[in-house]
Amino acid sequence: MMNKFKRVFLIVLDSFGIGEAPDSELFGDKGCSTIKSVSQSDFFNIANLKNLGYTQIDGLSFLGEGILNSQVARLQELSKGKDTTIGHWEIAGVVSQKPLPTFPQGFPEKFIEDFQKAIGTKVLCNKTYSGTEVLKEYGEEHLKTGYPIVYTSADSVFQIAAHESIIPPERLYEICRIAREMLVGDLGIGRVIARPFEGEYPFKRTSRRHDFSLIPPKSTLLDELKGDGLDVIGVGKIHDIFAGKGLTEFTFTQNNADGMKKTEEYLLRKFNGLCFVNLVDFDMVYGHRRDTDGYARAVAEFDKWLGGFVKKMKNDDALIITADHGCDPDFKGTDHTREYVPFILYYNEIEPKNLGTIQGFSHIADTVRTLLKG
Repeated sequence: MMNKFKRVFLIVLDSFGIGEAPDSELFGDKGCSTIKSVSQSDFFNIANLKNLGYTQIDGLSFLGEGILNSQVARLQELSKGKDTTIGHWEIAGVVSQKPLPTFPQGFPEKFIEDFQKAIGTKVLCNKTYSGTEVLKEYGEEHLKTGYPIVYTSADSVFQIAAHESIIPPERLYEICRIAREMLVGDLGIGRVIARPFEGEYPFKRTSRRHDFSLIPPKSTLLDELKGDGLDVIGVGKIHDIFAGKGLTEFTFTQNNADGMKKTEEYLLRKFNGLCFVNLVDFDMVYGHRRDTDGYARAVAEFDKWLGGFVKKMKNDDALIITADHGCDPDFKGTDHTREYVPFILYYNEIEPKNLGTIQGFSHIADTVRTLLKG
């Protein structure tokens, strides 16, 4: 490995897990595999990932032969969770020994009472729901009453949905900030999520989602790089996941296509440091909605884009492709799944190597540190 690179592009394919982790049974996920489910679709195509060495990763030989033109590995999560926040924290070097709290029966009545007083209005629901189903069940009542819809999921989240004509996004964000300040200690969930929607029944969620995350419990790789005077750029929901900490610049995205476009724009710009990218559609639009064909199409679209991106990389650029957890679209429920994630490291003149199975997503933080700092 060269002593120092000017730029590292770290791309997280949100939820694109590669098979059940050894402890998957503890999470109720025995037998899950996002990659195996998605690969069964007629729309699945990973020609460029194969050319980098994706199919050489442990456990992926069933996808067929490929060419090893990178360094690859299968990473096992050490943190006690399978959510976006904990997964990204571990990627950035922070292992969480305690899972973030979840509230499958809804949030405590006392908290809801205090929250309603703080925002000056009642709320609807306070149950576990799919994001699309909750709009079907409570959307009309929300339009009549003006009360925001509060719900959760199997993840550590407090979600607030509101029609943009009733509660404008900026007001919804303000309500979410109030919730974020209140949800601490034993109620310290990973994310408060603003879920604006529009239109008529059954309604449609808009792209103006915004996440308000718990601040990481320790300094991360991002803080370290920023402290060393390097650029740390967040694309997509990276800013939200890390509560803005450690970033020198960030841009939000509307979808995967927008995320890939903005990542390529950074490729054509001058900077010295890390460009940290999250492509969320795999998880939010396809995994949770159990849309296997849609997931496969999204993978194929990323793969097609990847071929052009790699060709435009400079000699002092490095690329890392990974994921933060699984979300098997053919598995029971709509929850994330406890899975291994891929690690692909590519740069010009790299010595190809299969590194096997590695304990800890933090291998990525160590790799970025070595690439940028030697």
